[in-house]
Amino acid sequence: MSVSTSGLQSKSSSRTIRHIIELVSSMRFAIALLVILAIASIIGTVLTQEDPYPNYVNQFGPFWADIFRGLSLYSVYSAWWFMLILIFLVISVSLCVIRNGPKMIADMKSWKDRVREGSLRAFHHKGEFEVATSRADTAAALERLAAKLGYKYVTRETDSGATLIAAKRGALTKLGYISAHLAIVVICLGGLLDSNLPIKLQMWLFNKTPIATNAVINDIPPEHRLSSSNLTFRGYAWVPEGQHVGTAILNQQDGSLIQDLPFSIQLDKFIVDYYSTGMPKLFASDIVVIDHETGKRIPARIEVNKPFTYDGISIYQSSFQDGGSKLEMTAWPMSGGSAKTVPFGGAIGGTAPIDARIAGTKGETVEFTDFRAINVENITDGRGAIDARGVGQTQTLKQAFDERLGSGAKTSKPTDLRNVGPSVQYKVRGTDGQAREYNNYMLPLDVSGQRMFLAGMRVSPNDPFRYLRIPADEQDSVRQWMNLRAALETPSMRAEAAHRFAQRSVPQANAELQKHLEESAVRVLNLFAGADESGAAPQNPQTIGGFQAVAGFIDRSVPKGEQEKAAGLLLRMLEGATWDLWQVSRAQNGLPEAKVDEKNTAFVQSSINALSDSFLYGSPVFLQLDSFKQIQASVFQLTRAPGKKLVYLGSLLLVLGIFAMFYVRERRLWFWLKDEGQGGATVLMAMSTARRTFDYEKEFEKTRDTVAATLKGRPVVQAPLSGPTAQDTSPGSQDSTR
Repeated sequence: MSVSTSGLQSKSSSRTIRHIIELVSSMRFAIALLVILAIASIIGTVLTQEDPYPNYVNQFGPFWADIFRGLSLYSVYSAWWFMLILIFLVISVSLCVIRNGPKMIADMKSWKDRVREGSLRAFHHKGEFEVATSRADTAAALERLAAKLGYKYVTRETDSGATLIAAKRGALTKLGYISAHLAIVVICLGGLLDSNLPIKLQMWLFNKTPIATNAVINDIPPEHRLSSSNLTFRGYAWVPEGQHVGTAILNQQDGSLIQDLPFSIQLDKFIVDYYSTGMPKLFASDIVVIDHETGKRIPARIEVNKPFTYDGISIYQSSFQDGGSKLEMTAWPMSGGSAKTVPFGGAIGGTAPIDARIAGTKGETVEFTDFRAINVENITDGRGAIDARGVGQTQTLKQAFDERLGSGAKTSKPTDLRNVGPSVQYKVRGTDGQAREYNNYMLPLDVSGQRMFLAGMRVSPNDPFRYLRIPADEQDSVRQWMNLRAALETPSMRAEAAHRFAQRSVPQANAELQKHLEESAVRVLNLFAGADESGAAPQNPQTIGGFQAVAGFIDRSVPKGEQEKAAGLLLRMLEGATWDLWQVSRAQNGLPEAKVDEKNTAFVQSSINALSDSFLYGSPVFLQLDSFKQIQASVFQLTRAPGKKLVYLGSLLLVLGIFAMFYVRERRLWFWLKDEGQGGATVLMAMSTARRTFDYEKEFEKTRDTVAATLKGRPVVQAPLSGPTAQDTSPGSQDSTR
């Protein structure tokens, strides 16, 4: 058999059809498809698949994100072009097997016993012997030797009166080529069977369409549902504790399809176990599978990488979410001169209107989106100190080398993972439909050595949370800061604080300077509170207070060269007046006057920063989580993949084929026997193989010596074993491989 990269030669009268058939069935076409398939698989492995589109926009930018989406790189394995490559690869390799398989089988069965003496003498690996025994006895001895060496043989008399013994060994290597090619076909068929292609065919043939709106699953019409006998699918099911579902969701590019299941999944309990650092180490779900046909209930436990299979459908533990936890909260007003709280509650996944008794509300509603009972965070900065500011690290040369040598898991950033307690995530949606998202922690965290409540805010889901840091008081609550915020928005309390500040800062003897300082302090507090110079609330709702208002005043009123000095003076005045405002607030709420010490001074400084940031918070309320009843939900991945058996079969065929090709070597051996003189004979021996190696050279030498020892004859001609080698000219000495 000769090596050929060409394809089938069609007898069609159309030249175009002949070229297409030749191209599709050719080796070069199959290799090109395999290369493209390998590149696509690398992309699908490196690039995270099936993520929400905004994640790709954040990673690559809008320009490249749109290009990658147009090429379906976010869902490579279900892309139309990927499945088309698989289809053409199946066709191409199948045509190759059809073209070369019969030839290989015929060559494997052939004994090549029509060879002539001249052809054998042209072999590179040959030997000739003279023996004293008769030709018949010599033939019998060689037959026994061939069988002992593991060869199968046939013996026939030639037309010239000679005896030819044709032997072969390792002919099954041809099956290795066929097995390896069939393995590619079988694996590709398994991949197509488990791909999105069967679902696409149902959408085309039976008018199945994805549904893009939220609706009750039982009310979804049949054109959006797939039968429970669907051949293959991969979907997700969300099951809260104590509930059950009998459908799976199949995500599509423009919506979702509903996959009916032959059973229901009931989640009895979701189990999560943690390491001492607070990192989860075990996710497990205790479920009951309820068969719809028989009503049989089968209990099972599902863990990560330990699925449960029933009726050909495998159930995997994919992730877990909140299943509708019940929350008890306190609503603190974030505007107006009152700090009166209102009880507030809800459940994750639900909505609740904000109480109209809270100042500054205009009919907003709260949408509860997520709850986490445990939050494991890295609370160290670059130096390893407990700080949230992320200060840079200074290291020695030895430390720098040590970080880059040794384990590949090393990191130059120290970590201190701790559980910082529960958090709740929600959206506040206005009557105009616009919403901001918030993430509040239940417990205060240590930030720069001070206890802080973190209240995150972001305008868009694509943005990171920006946190308002509210300092905790002596009771680890936000009450005193909330009272201080309400006092800042009360004109009379600002005036009283300014008066106190002036009295304790300037002696009574200097009444004029004291009055001037009081007026300046009132102005600073009014600016910081976002009020006008008269102290009244601003008419323009876009007016903002805090440091921005103070900075705007300095920019408008102070010459450029004196702005830095004026800023320092106003900030010191603001800090002093805020201290007195805090004392006024404490007195109004029945608390004693605070002592001037480091802790209280830090509280006032942090309160000023938080008051300034609160103008950017954008919500009429701050919701503080008081208590909760957690309800977990498991997210299961459900797959029916009949193609995996084909993939396993193809993998087995591939292993067997590669083993046969690399470790089973075909060798052919010929003996040409002729009568010579007085009852003696001459033996011409020739040997060939499809792949010549150093081991084959040694094997030939050993075989030749064994033949000589068996015949006890005198060698006449021996082939040289060094120098340039001639090409074996035996029929079929070259095998066609693909």
